Amino acid sequence: MACDLILVLDETSPRVVEPLLRSLTGQIRWVKIGLQMYTACGPDCVREIADLGFRVFLDLKLHDIPNTVAHAVESAARLPIHMLTLHTAGGAEMMRWAVKAQQGAKPDLLLLGVTVLTSMGAADLQQIGVTGSPEVQVSRLAQLAVDSGLKGLVCSPLELTPLRKILPATTQLITPGIRPAGAKADDQTRVLTPAEAAAAGANFLVVGRPISRAPDPVAAARAMLAEIAPKP
Repeated sequence: MACDLILVLDETSPRVVEPLLRSLTGQIRWVKIGLQMYTACGPDCVREIADLGFRVFLDLKLHDIPNTVAHAVESAARLPIHMLTLHTAGGAEMMRWAVKAQQGAKPDLLLLGVTVLTSMGAADLQQIGVTGSPEVQVSRLAQLAVDSGLKGLVCSPLELTPLRKILPATTQLITPGIRPAGAKADDQTRVLTPAEAAAAGANFLVVGRPISRAPDPVAAARAMLAEIAPKP
């Protein structure tokens, strides 16, 4: 199964990351813009990054009443983006409304359901009233998302294997929590190496600090790409 990298942009301005992105042109095709950059500079940051030639994964994790989320999807679809996230915990009706809005506004936009954040373990779930393990909760929400019409999911790499057993083979799985062997886990609790995640069935690996804060980001990106490249 083909696998690709998505670089996380953990800054507040496209101008800060522009030198890094220019150095990675030809190595990295995808970037993720999350709440940190989006709340700092709004839709303009999406346009600026897209103008540099990168495909944008807009990670806003939409979660609201169905009508509000549907209109938010329509608004986001006007931007040059290729992926957009929402929280599956918003429920089936919210996801169905979001899918309908996406299909009407931008049919090729991949709407992704976020299941359980990779920073959360079993104890964190218990604190918010979820008694099952992270794997059980992810499987429950993932099935609900696919049944509601979503074609992709964001999940921990440790849930890749169980999800591949229960979901359609065409479901796109996007996995943060990727760390090269020997690297610090930082604030992630459920991690795998790039090779392990690719072998488990990931379509995209979301990577931030192991590339952006590496002494040589280009070399770090090349090493990861080599690690996930299909073997002859």
